[in-house]
Amino acid sequence: MNKGHILTILNNVLIEEAQAIEKAALKLKLLDEDKIRDFFLHLVEREGILFFTGVGKSGMIARKMASTFASLGLKSFFLNPVEALHGDLGPVSSKDNIILISKSGSTEEIRRLVPFLPMPKENRLGLLGNTDSVLAQQCSIVMDCSVDKEACINNLAPTTSTTLTLALADALAVVYEEIVSLTKEKFATNHPAGLLGKSLTLKVNSIMLALEQVASVNEDDSLKSVLLKMTERPTGICLVKDIGNSLKGIIVEGDIRRALNSNDQALSEKIKGLMNTSPITCQENELVSSALETMETQEKLISILPVLDENKKVKGILRIQELLSAGFSIRSRK
Repeated sequence: MNKGHILTILNNVLIEEAQAIEKAALKLKLLDEDKIRDFFLHLVEREGILFFTGVGKSGMIARKMASTFASLGLKSFFLNPVEALHGDLGPVSSKDNIILISKSGSTEEIRRLVPFLPMPKENRLGLLGNTDSVLAQQCSIVMDCSVDKEACINNLAPTTSTTLTLALADALAVVYEEIVSLTKEKFATNHPAGLLGKSLTLKVNSIMLALEQVASVNEDDSLKSVLLKMTERPTGICLVKDIGNSLKGIIVEGDIRRALNSNDQALSEKIKGLMNTSPITCQENELVSSALETMETQEKLISILPVLDENKKVKGILRIQELLSAGFSIRSRK
């Protein structure tokens, strides 16, 4: 095998599949836009379920799309056509919709299922590789998933056809988002435990260290007092505040090292001249993702942020450690 041959194959597969998607995009103008809109709009109005069915690789796409639509807030499930004929049709009703996925458009298991589907033809959409097939005649909307050839060397393994089908199905999901005006906030409610949901809902005050857990002094205290406080509460920072909890500044471990290296008498000095009086902060009701962005977009990555309330009173600190524990990742810096 000549050097570079493998990279050529990789490149050709991507080009072939991309070209198939581009070709399919040109065929979209043949579809009835109102039918597609009504397909989803009427389903939502009926509070119905969207089912997906397919066999083999098409079945895998059906499972993936059922999961995708469920993540968008629509009740959506995979319907195994074989199991459906043996008792699993129970949950399916006339108010539901179904999307049939088949490369040939004549998959035997789906053909046997169709006569028993309770929903009318207008509630059926086909992602089919043959628009003149038996299954196409049973759907009110047919999206053309045909390809000239598979990217497979032997033109056998589903490659280009599955990529195209998945792309068209994803396009339908985005159409649904538009129809129901899905917002980031609504999307987040379906992902409460994942990073997607956390980035859109988790507030700083949910994971910050409270003021009581952090070393704090007033500006007339000595550096020795700071060291003792930070030893007692080792969070990497000491907050300098007044009696009303207004933040006057901060001292971090680096500040202490620099002071001790430059002055043998530094321990007895007041910290007023050593502290950072203009620290970068975040708000307690701010999204954690926003606070993380503040940390990452500075000239040098900030590992700790003092947290303030709406009255600019210090409430605690937010550290990289808490962000990592919550599942967030820190972008690498060059």
